[in-house]
Amino acid sequence: MIRNVIFDIGAVLIGFDWDAYMLHLFDDAETRAAVTAAMWHNEDWHELDRGAISLEEVLRLFTENAPEYADAIREALMRLGEAPTRQPYAIPWIESLKARGLCVYYLSNYFEFLMQEAPQVLDFIPHTAGGVFSCQEKLLKPDPAIYRVLCERYGLEPSECVFIDDTQINIDAAIAFGMRGIRFESYAQASAALDAML
Repeated sequence: MIRNVIFDIGAVLIGFDWDAYMLHLFDDAETRAAVTAAMWHNEDWHELDRGAISLEEVLRLFTENAPEYADAIREALMRLGEAPTRQPYAIPWIESLKARGLCVYYLSNYFEFLMQEAPQVLDFIPHTAGGVFSCQEKLLKPDPAIYRVLCERYGLEPSECVFIDDTQINIDAAIAFGMRGIRFESYAQASAALDAML
């Protein structure tokens, strides 16, 4: 029996469209491509979410990937608070699940700088029973340890949890940990899949 719904945040409870963000910042397609490759499509991005090194150190790693675009990379990082957007369905969805007797949590690869720069998109947090941010645990999905932290902190049985995430590898890890999983593609799709599971 499902008693707990666990949400990822980015691209699930908030919007995060990197390509739209790049278009917002830079008119030049070559700059957009170079900055995207140096930051978003690079393993160094995970160091932001892990929260184990400073923002300046992450910036240095990004810049090493494309030194000729150092100024654009710095701008993209420093203005990152402009990237995420609120999703109007987030709070109503959480509240509707709570009204059905379910507990709602979050489990997200997320970094401190973005929390500080765009706190308004996390306005659903007080509506949840709690959760785990990767940067605060120095752990990342799909490491089983981060799922374990969530369950141990809140006394959750994995078999009573369903995890909703937009990335299949994170869903697979949740399932291997004993949870059920739903790959988020849209609110309509995921909410219907969840309703069918409950």
